[in-house]
Amino acid sequence: MPTLEKLAVMRAWLEGHKAQHVESIDLAGKGAFTDALLIASATSVRHAQSLADGISALCAENNFEYLRMEGYTAGQWILVDCNDIVINIFQDSVRDLYKLEALWGDGAAALLGRGEQA
Repeated sequence: MPTLEKLAVMRAWLEGHKAQHVESIDLAGKGAFTDALLIASATSVRHAQSLADGISALCAENNFEYLRMEGYTAGQWILVDCNDIVINIFQDSVRDLYKLEALWGDGAAALLGRGEQA
């Protein structure tokens, strides 16, 4: 499945499971470590862990590549590496601290979720 289609599936799944402020950042052709980022906020540690578990299951169900997960135990910032897409699930305070949208969105990519050009 092409990356943009997979990105749409993952984004829809996150939004359907109450992830907040979901953003997609296209990094294809930018010399980055992945083709796209998905960034979402969770309402609690347990919600973040549930979203990460669900993405893992979604990958298994759809035969999407799944490499690893980091930060699951603390649940403040969970990174799910699916090779061509990296999903970042944050608690709001941690998301505000690291500002990945500004880091990658302004200098490297278009925000697909809002149709804006960086």
